[in-house]
Amino acid sequence: MRKKSVNLALQGGGSHGAFTWGVLDYFMEDERVSVGGISGTSAGAMNAAVLAQGYMDGGADGARESLEQFWRQVAHMGRFSPIKRSPLSVLTGSWDMGYSPVSVMLDLFSRVASPYDTNPLNINPLREFVESTIDFEKVRACSPLKLFIAATNVHSGKIKVFEREELTADMILASACLPSFFQAVEIDGVPYWDGGYVGNPPLYPLYHSTKSKDVLVVQINPVERNETPKTAKEIQNRVNEISFNSSLLRELRAIEFVHRLLQENKLDREHYAEILVHRIEATEQLNSLSASSKMNSEWKFLTHLRDIGRESAQVFLDEHYESLGVQSTLDLRHEVS
Repeated sequence: MRKKSVNLALQGGGSHGAFTWGVLDYFMEDERVSVGGISGTSAGAMNAAVLAQGYMDGGADGARESLEQFWRQVAHMGRFSPIKRSPLSVLTGSWDMGYSPVSVMLDLFSRVASPYDTNPLNINPLREFVESTIDFEKVRACSPLKLFIAATNVHSGKIKVFEREELTADMILASACLPSFFQAVEIDGVPYWDGGYVGNPPLYPLYHSTKSKDVLVVQINPVERNETPKTAKEIQNRVNEISFNSSLLRELRAIEFVHRLLQENKLDREHYAEILVHRIEATEQLNSLSASSKMNSEWKFLTHLRDIGRESAQVFLDEHYESLGVQSTLDLRHEVS
């Protein structure tokens, strides 16, 4: 069977990024596909960098090992977090962290005080974690993979895409910087926030970075929900989902527009490529999780998400392998209308 190359676009979403870990783990194991380029935001950016680091150590097997070690470290660090599931959540088997007293207190506090007030020394435990778990020299040297990491320029509101050859811990931290909890990360004098506001994840850097025409979005944040949010927490969670998906939908709308113009012979195919778009998601399993569970770093929860990701990746390849390089499997017109 011929190995096909794909580009991956990895969304951010806190510990729900373990779902993406599962997708990557399966792709590194399955011999039907290879990965040429990866764009990522926040947790997606971390997954991408960790995969590249491991790939330098031992190819696909090294990437799988590196990802598992990284998420084990996430779980280990989470053991010391004051945010824990409530006894009721543990008793009922819910992964929800929203009823943790510390979680409630931090949420309320973040609405009246900024991290510049509460953390003037800019102590960021995530920095030590990223610097101790990711070898950026190896990441920068991983020439078989193209990496594109998104952050938001605070001053201009525009997207900034950092590439593999220049990648540093600051750039990963910038991509994951939620302004309610962390001070902006400055790079060359420019402040950056989480890339999810303007590119979650960005697709355009992948268009011409590799020979593959296929862009596969690994989606964590649901685009659609059937129920109307009623509580304050539900409303805020849905607002965040909509805002963190808006940039992705804009890019999909642009791709669909070019597709239509190409089909109507209104564009020159020598100068405009038809990008083939695919998506891996687990709507039923992930939509049922609360937004607060993105803070849950228990190993049992992370491996649960990993297993869902692996299963979703296998189902996608079994159903759509023949379409790779031939046609989109995501109905773009339905997606953006």
